[in-house]
Amino acid sequence: MGVMHVLMGLLEDMLLSAIPAVGFAMVFNVPSRALAWCGLLGAVGHGCRSVLLLMGFTMEWGSFIAAILVGTIGIQWSRWYLAHPKVFTVAAVIPMFPGISAYSAMIAAVKLAHVGYSEALMATLVINFLKAAFIVAALSIGLSLPGLWLYRKRPRV
Repeated sequence: MGVMHVLMGLLEDMLLSAIPAVGFAMVFNVPSRALAWCGLLGAVGHGCRSVLLLMGFTMEWGSFIAAILVGTIGIQWSRWYLAHPKVFTVAAVIPMFPGISAYSAMIAAVKLAHVGYSEALMATLVINFLKAAFIVAALSIGLSLPGLWLYRKRPRV
């Protein structure tokens, strides 16, 4: 029962993360033939991050590794479908952006401005801001690394 419950939760997580990936792909004017692939890649990336979190990775490292996976798969698909990798990858990482951390930091900043300084509010602001910033950095760097590795013109040594 426990393993089946985890697998169903993972499948639900992947399905629900494919929806915003497709939505943002539509906002970014991705060709309609690539929308399903954007959704699938968004589901794979978010599912990878969820599995890594279950294995004990932090959100930052899980996001970094999942973004590397998304970037690598996106490069391969871009070769198969003769499109730029960003067609598949940018919308696919959007569901992994740290909305809750960024929102909590913003609310703490507004409360600081409205209520005044308190050590607890400042700690909430700094912790959530740094968490959001590190996750966004992990996604950005992780998404760009496969391109740097695979399109490198000079020898690695």
